[in-house]
Amino acid sequence: MKEIILAKYGEIALKGLNKRNFESILMKNIKSSLREYGDFEFSNAQSTVYIVPKSEEIDLAEVSDSVGKIFGIASYCRACVCEKDFNDISEKSVEYLRNILESAGSFRVTAKRADKSFCMKSPEICTEMGGVILEKFPHLSVNLKNPEVTVTVEIRDTNAYVHAENIKGAGGLPVGSGGKALLLLSGGIDSPVAGCMMAKRGVRITAVHYVSPPYTSDRARLKVEELCQKMTDYCGYIDFYCVPFTKIQEAIKDNCPERFFTVIMRRIMMIIAQKIAERSLSKALITGESMGQVASQTLEAIVCTDSVCKIPVLRPCIAMDKSEIVELARKYGTFDISIQPYEDCCTVFTPKHPTVKPSLSDVEDAQGQFDFSTLVQEAVENTECKTFRPCE
Repeated sequence: MKEIILAKYGEIALKGLNKRNFESILMKNIKSSLREYGDFEFSNAQSTVYIVPKSEEIDLAEVSDSVGKIFGIASYCRACVCEKDFNDISEKSVEYLRNILESAGSFRVTAKRADKSFCMKSPEICTEMGGVILEKFPHLSVNLKNPEVTVTVEIRDTNAYVHAENIKGAGGLPVGSGGKALLLLSGGIDSPVAGCMMAKRGVRITAVHYVSPPYTSDRARLKVEELCQKMTDYCGYIDFYCVPFTKIQEAIKDNCPERFFTVIMRRIMMIIAQKIAERSLSKALITGESMGQVASQTLEAIVCTDSVCKIPVLRPCIAMDKSEIVELARKYGTFDISIQPYEDCCTVFTPKHPTVKPSLSDVEDAQGQFDFSTLVQEAVENTECKTFRPCE
């Protein structure tokens, strides 16, 4: 009995004349994500990607899990392939769904007849299939409103397909359809979530991280690299830039008022990030900031930070509660890594009493007490880059 995966997309179907471009990118991402599992045949029609394994040895359970992490797919399911003949459909359905139906108490049948030339209409398919199932599984009852199992029969152009589980996909748009942006990736909970949220809108993620040895450890850097690797499950490949930041933080400590340490540090991070963005062809920056969460994330502090930016700064978490961010971190698999007790450079020289409502003129005056340009250029020149890919 032949089994395939049907991956259905939603938002892409609304893209009008640009639909083919989105479909092409999605297909490329699916092929890339599934390459490690073996050889497949891929095709798409009627807002559905058909994923057909070429070998019976391919583990479709693992493949299905991977499909569920591909942005651009609204729902997916494993399905039995049948001939467009009701006898073949009913015979194979009973066998294919036996384990599910034997353990259920109620069911219903739905039918989708994309091929209008098929000899039975959708209501007739539902009625006849329901009768077959009740005959083979007499313990079942029909429940049209809240069934334990929904058996779906799809009549398409070349074949019929039967399945009983339609799983919600990652949604959004395929990664790469929305350009490229640079994520300021710390070791915390918020920034990986921000990166995945923007990837869901089709943005290809590049990441930058700042290290300050000996104040930050090698383990702290490895933690962030582990986060970057985990993000590839959803984001695809990620170019990762690691910036040496020790001299700059020491210069801030030695030359600037303590209450402005954090906001000045953030401003210089943004200056460096824009230079990395130019190098990586990224069109915007991404941060994990959430309004009011810490002193550097008040509206006044954000104004001071953005004043040095010449490209857009995207903040997808800005209006989210911490609990909402944590929930997404668990979903994307980054939470357990983020809570490892290895601190990043943002904890270095943290002022005891940071100002929460800095004025831009005061911050500019404080930063102007030292010329950071040489140190900034040195940090950019000594930045290291590596690429993380899924399943490495």
